[in-house]
Amino acid sequence: MAGKDSLYSLFGELYRQGQNGQYESAVKTANKILGLSQDDESALHCKVISFIQLSKFNDALQIINKYPKLLTKLEFEKAYCLYRLNQVLDAFKIIDSIPNPSLKIKELKAQILYRLERYEDCFAVYRDIIKNSTDEYEDEREANLAAVLVHLAQEKSKTEVPVLREVTYELMYNSACLIIASDSEDKANLLKAEKKLRAAEKMCRDSFEEEMTEEAIEDEIGIIKVQLGYCLQLQGREKEAQVLYASAVKKRPDDIALAAVANNNIATLNKDQNVFDSKKRMKSATQDGLEHKLTSRQRKSIAYNQCLLALYTNQSEQCQSLCKKLMKEYPEVTKKAATVLAVQLAKEGKAKEAVKLLEKQAEGEHYLPIKLACVQLLLSNEEKEEAIKVLENLNETTKSLPGIVSALVTLHMVSGNRDKASAVLKNAVNYYKKNKENTGNLGKLWRQAADFHLRGGEVAVAAASLEELLAATPSDTKTLAQLIVAYAQYDPAKAQSLSKRLPSLKDLTESTDVVDALESSNWVIGMKVVKKKVEPSPGKPEALDKKRKKRKRKGKLPKNYDATVGPDPERWLPKHERSGFRKKRDRRNRDATMKGTQGAATGAADQFDITKMSNAKPSPNPRQSPAAESSGPRQQQRKVQQKKKKKGGKW
Repeated sequence: MAGKDSLYSLFGELYRQGQNGQYESAVKTANKILGLSQDDESALHCKVISFIQLSKFNDALQIINKYPKLLTKLEFEKAYCLYRLNQVLDAFKIIDSIPNPSLKIKELKAQILYRLERYEDCFAVYRDIIKNSTDEYEDEREANLAAVLVHLAQEKSKTEVPVLREVTYELMYNSACLIIASDSEDKANLLKAEKKLRAAEKMCRDSFEEEMTEEAIEDEIGIIKVQLGYCLQLQGREKEAQVLYASAVKKRPDDIALAAVANNNIATLNKDQNVFDSKKRMKSATQDGLEHKLTSRQRKSIAYNQCLLALYTNQSEQCQSLCKKLMKEYPEVTKKAATVLAVQLAKEGKAKEAVKLLEKQAEGEHYLPIKLACVQLLLSNEEKEEAIKVLENLNETTKSLPGIVSALVTLHMVSGNRDKASAVLKNAVNYYKKNKENTGNLGKLWRQAADFHLRGGEVAVAAASLEELLAATPSDTKTLAQLIVAYAQYDPAKAQSLSKRLPSLKDLTESTDVVDALESSNWVIGMKVVKKKVEPSPGKPEALDKKRKKRKRKGKLPKNYDATVGPDPERWLPKHERSGFRKKRDRRNRDATMKGTQGAATGAADQFDITKMSNAKPSPNPRQSPAAESSGPRQQQRKVQQKKKKKGGKW
């Protein structure tokens, strides 16, 4: 009896602790009960619930696994523990096998499906819950349903979207996100979403103004600000978006997923500038623990941006490893990752390897863009022959497009192979004749072929192309004139007969005023000389509309001006080139005879007297050679004086 009394009292204490939220004490009390009754299921159940409330999910799982008989009663608890430990697939297997699930099991199943990104199934479960339940959690379930609809809109699902209320800030926020996901390119939709996000922020502030501190409110509206920044970024208002992202990151939110998204978006705004800041941002966006917080779409975007950043920072090995990892984990973005990797290889001078990599991805709608990217890479590395091979290996329809034909003709002409260029044009024309489609392209090709053959002197071949073009457009005067010029070179009679189809000179000049055209043209005189004709304004006299001419001031004459004396003919010459110029004597460069002691040069007077010099020419100095006369402008060279080395001293 004493043992039973103690058990009753312990269970009473355990109940009170559970009601008061004293879960640490509840665990101790449950252990006392299990000490008296080792396999008591109620005590074990209470202990599991206490561990879950304390977020000790591993401890709760150990108890459930230790007592298999509890599993039939604690299926929900085990699935919830696995879900919180990110073992989502195992949790789904347990929850999906429960027959006739209760409301709480359905809600857990919806959460698991959302984490597994099975949004269609998740939407069906939430719709069933909302339809068959009425309690105080209705707004929360509707907000979760709206979040599911956002992801369905991103996947372009055809699920019918129900009308959702906007009575809470969460519902208003998700409604804005749904608009952005539905059409992110429509500016009107983006403006509508912006208004809803600002309204959601105001609703959040108003609802928590009396209950929470300013810091807590800022933390709560952080996700709204980041989404508003994304909305502004889509509108091209990048500076405003960057301010919102930076303010969200500066608050250091508890939600690491929110900080990761904001940092990633800042890195996208930096683009190829400020790469050191982007490296810091991407480090925060790729920290451990985010793989279970972000959706696969978000993780994929961050991984792709990481590849681009490695490309911009010239980290070759890291870029290659990140691109290969991205292709392996997300096959749907293989083409984008391969493009980044190809650019990196091209930067290293491995153009052929880059082309081989890209050609593996050339299929479907990406066929032509990838092939053209290959050509661009090869041409940037002077691989003309390889570029020609890529263009020639295109399918017949693509190879006959006017742009591709023009590129091939140009490359063949650069390579000096005129025959192949001519063959490309002929094949393209024959293709459109045979398939009888895109007649506009056929006309462009005939025009290209005619110009090509006229430049090459193949007048007869050019005339054949012009004949086809004229047959398609008989009223084209330009084509008719070109054909007459072509015939005039080898068949004047035919040119003469065809010239009768040209319109008369009177018809051509009827709508043209030659005098006005010549007066208004500026092909003879400069633009500054052409005078614009000013039309008088209606309601004003013509005299008022004309610009008044400014009176020219008379030039000032110099002082002591004499009108009878003509101007100096040398007035435009520099002073040192005038006939009356006398160079000042430089005392530093006197004649050598003026230097030295007084009377030192008297003995050499006869030597320098020209009247006493002999007629014999002095022998030339073998060490000197005559300098060539300079024909360029005169330059004043500075004489460089060399210092003599003193004995026993320094330079």
